[in-house]
Amino acid sequence: MRAVVLSDTHAPRRWKSCPPEVARHLRDADVILHTGDVCTADVLDELAQYAPVHAVLGNNDGPDVAAWGAPERLELELAGLKVAMVHDSGQAKGRLARMGRWFPDADLVVFGHSHIPWDESGDGLRILNPGSPTDRRRQPHGTIALLDVADGALARAEIVPVT
Repeated sequence: MRAVVLSDTHAPRRWKSCPPEVARHLRDADVILHTGDVCTADVLDELAQYAPVHAVLGNNDGPDVAAWGAPERLELELAGLKVAMVHDSGQAKGRLARMGRWFPDADLVVFGHSHIPWDESGDGLRILNPGSPTDRRRQPHGTIALLDVADGALARAEIVPVT
């Protein structure tokens, strides 16, 4: 199973429509995970044209994103892999341990908020922030994450530049 993870698209200020390089990756997706700050549910509808979408609420998301079905936290299973989603994981210090406490059954936690790509593992847990494809802030590139899941395991996780 191929999952594409996005965060902090910040439409319509930053995301006018799906950027071509993001769309290229979405065409191969079996599922799309959006970790919040969509800002308008129209983006989720646009993403759903590529593959099923799971999303969580970010601090800039309005009632339309909640009405679309995005909760504050979400736990799901992808091809046997236990995945948790949250927008704001808190400060960097102690993040891995904190995510383990918040989501004790998760194999992988995906999150957003900082716009800073992050990939860390320890104690049987991997945490990953895909960065932002449209609002890179002080990062050299806009980014997303690609996940390949097989037989309950994360076969590959990669943060890739899209700008």
